[in-house]
Amino acid sequence: MLKKILCTTALLFSLSSFAAVDVNKANAADLDGIKGIGPSLSGKILKERNKGNYKDWPDLMHRVSGMGEKSSAKFSAQGLTVNGSGYQGGGASEPAKAKSADKPKSTKS
Repeated sequence: MLKKILCTTALLFSLSSFAAVDVNKANAADLDGIKGIGPSLSGKILKERNKGNYKDWPDLMHRVSGMGEKSSAKFSAQGLTVNGSGYQGGGASEPAKAKSADKPKSTKS
């Protein structure tokens, strides 16, 4: 019985650590809990949010310096959301695919 209680407690704790953090509701500690967001970036996010909530990811990336597509995708994977939505921007693998597809084949006669 004790093993079941400990296992359930550990499971609930691990699930809570992966809970989504909405940028419009989070405090500094919540934002700092996202890997890659430190006190400086969380301060910028909160300062801009004081002017008004973020509408979507492009709004967040436009208003907060240091938030580009790559970092937004990384933060979204860590659980950061804007109005409950994860980042849906272009992935980093798309340019790599395009480069390999654009290579001309050499034809020697």
